Amino acid sequence: MNIDSITNGYVIDHIEAGKSMQIYEYLNLGDLDCSVAIIRNVKSKRTGKKDIIKIDEFIDINMDVLGYLAPDITVNVIKDGEIIEKKHMELPEELKNIIKCENPRCITSVEQDLDNIFKLTDRENRVYRCKYCESKAKNN
Repeated sequence: MNIDSITNGYVIDHIEAGKSMQIYEYLNLGDLDCSVAIIRNVKSKRTGKKDIIKIDEFIDINMDVLGYLAPDITVNVIKDGEIIEKKHMELPEELKNIIKCENPRCITSVEQDLDNIFKLTDRENRVYRCKYCESKAKNN
């Protein structure tokens, strides 16, 4: 299998096996005009198997989405075929308009223009709660 190398763009690496499509959807990568490669179930010494996403263009990536969905991943920034930066994700303290509150009584279900904001309340268990009604977000 041949996957061309990236000249300018990103390589999202160390994605938990099977989770790349979820990241693809959350980042709306299907809307891009550039090449996007998803490589699933790659052998990994550290985890056994992993997924990789390659994006052959500089785009605005919401790092909070990546931190929320897969805090253990690495984002390699590629310029002129060389890695110029490695970004290690972590759980964001706040999620804004990434997930929606599922509580039908929450103000966000009535006020459509109101941002859905979730705060990290338990880092160890990856628990986020709605800023307005304190409902617990579903685990991703």
